[in-house]
Amino acid sequence: MSLGTLPAPANSQLASAPAPGRAVTWLAIRQIRRGGLLVAGLSAGMTALVAATYAQVMADPAAAGSLQALAGNPAIRTLFGAPVGLDTAGGFTVWRVGTVIAILLGVWSILATTRITRGEEDAGRWDLLLSGRLRAPAVLLRHLAPVMAVAAATATAVTAVLLLSGTAPTGAVLHGAGIGLLGMFSVAVAALTAQVFPARSPATGTAVAVLCLGLLARMIGDGVTALGWLHWLSPFGLLSLSGPYVHNRVLPLLLLAAATALITVLTLTAARRRDVHDGLIPAAAGRRPRTRLLASVETFAVRRVTRPLTGWMIGIGAYYLLIGLTAVSVTDFLRDNPALAGDASQAGFEGLGSIAGFTATLFAILAMPVGGFVTARMTAFLADETDRRLTQLTSQPITRIRLIGAEIAVTAVAAAVLVTGAGLATWLGITAIGGELAVDAALSGTWNVLPIVLLSLGTAVFAIGWTPRWTGLLGGLPTTGGFLLLVIADSVAAPDWVRDISPFAHLAPVPLTEASMTASSVMLAVATVLTIVGVAGYRRRDLRS
Repeated sequence: MSLGTLPAPANSQLASAPAPGRAVTWLAIRQIRRGGLLVAGLSAGMTALVAATYAQVMADPAAAGSLQALAGNPAIRTLFGAPVGLDTAGGFTVWRVGTVIAILLGVWSILATTRITRGEEDAGRWDLLLSGRLRAPAVLLRHLAPVMAVAAATATAVTAVLLLSGTAPTGAVLHGAGIGLLGMFSVAVAALTAQVFPARSPATGTAVAVLCLGLLARMIGDGVTALGWLHWLSPFGLLSLSGPYVHNRVLPLLLLAAATALITVLTLTAARRRDVHDGLIPAAAGRRPRTRLLASVETFAVRRVTRPLTGWMIGIGAYYLLIGLTAVSVTDFLRDNPALAGDASQAGFEGLGSIAGFTATLFAILAMPVGGFVTARMTAFLADETDRRLTQLTSQPITRIRLIGAEIAVTAVAAAVLVTGAGLATWLGITAIGGELAVDAALSGTWNVLPIVLLSLGTAVFAIGWTPRWTGLLGGLPTTGGFLLLVIADSVAAPDWVRDISPFAHLAPVPLTEASMTASSVMLAVATVLTIVGVAGYRRRDLRS
């Protein structure tokens, strides 16, 4: 008998192996499952929290009347969206957290999409996938489907929470569908930019820029009545036009779905037309080598952070410039509505009727985006290790402590630049409209959140040293997790010790009051200990690959 006629074993592993398509799909699911569950859980939790507090907020007729007056203030509409349907629990919930959830899902969808598509391709891990029976469009589609499924699951969770809260079914379904479609739109945009650009960084940056421009168009359309037509050009504007619980329009969401489908088709078409490791826009060839900031590990860390820092600075600076431009209008409105200002004071937001108090409240949330920046930078450092881009450096006479120490120091300085830029942008906006806020007061308010940001950095370094897989999650706990914990604790009247776990509970409202040196010192000490322990763990463990 020849070898060609030998029968295969009955229990052959090859026979029991999953089909290539299913294997690729399960690979994509494994890569996003933790983040997807977290996003869906946070979205449902925030929705449930706000819906549960509606009756308490609207119990006071004076407060209810003040909320209705919000619709007449252009600055409020610009910052938070048009307050529509505040006389219903569903409309109130959509106004309070609808845009926040949409941004959270949209940004996560972009980051997840570019990471598991262009990022995996750049690292060379798609070479084996594309050498099999599946072509590039099929592999891409099987990676996009799980991310879009997370958007659909988030929409389902939000809808279910609203229905269980007793809100109108039509509004609940419409709002949930809008949130899910915005997430799917973000996935499609990120997938298209991943085909256009030959690297993950520009693909991610362009997709985030598209999302930010959409949000800006919605804000301008809400604030300036004559420019209301901008809503039709923005995914956030289409969500606003759908008017859940009041207008219940389906057409804007159908347009968003059509745009998502069109971009997806363009993405799959582009995937057929380009080579692996390339983009529709080819990488620049033949240019002179760029050797600046390559003389040492420290300068190389500066080079690596410059481009991301620029992008984050533009986004954060633009937002806080807008805060400054609207500060006078918002504070005048709150002074004219003492019932609403009193409710805010009871909720822990003191002095919103003054520019110092208003900016102090919004400076506190600056810790979240800047904390996200430092976590992203340490996650990128870990990704360089996993993708073996640090192998040659670590094989040189360069200690691991120096390598990670340079990254930590440069990231901390970049965080200080971000908070400084936010303070200057706020001061510039307030000064431009005739408001009064000294530049040193604005800077002290933004620098006040730096200890929380460094606490996030220290936690991320600790995770790199001891639990690298959880770096992204643990790095965000002091900032995003701490803020959510404070909001939940205040909403459900939790014991003081639960509230005190959050770093934000110890943050003084600067520039309304003086900074708490004791709280800042404690946070800096904890951040230092976490950093030292993390560096020690990184020095002792093996490199990941």
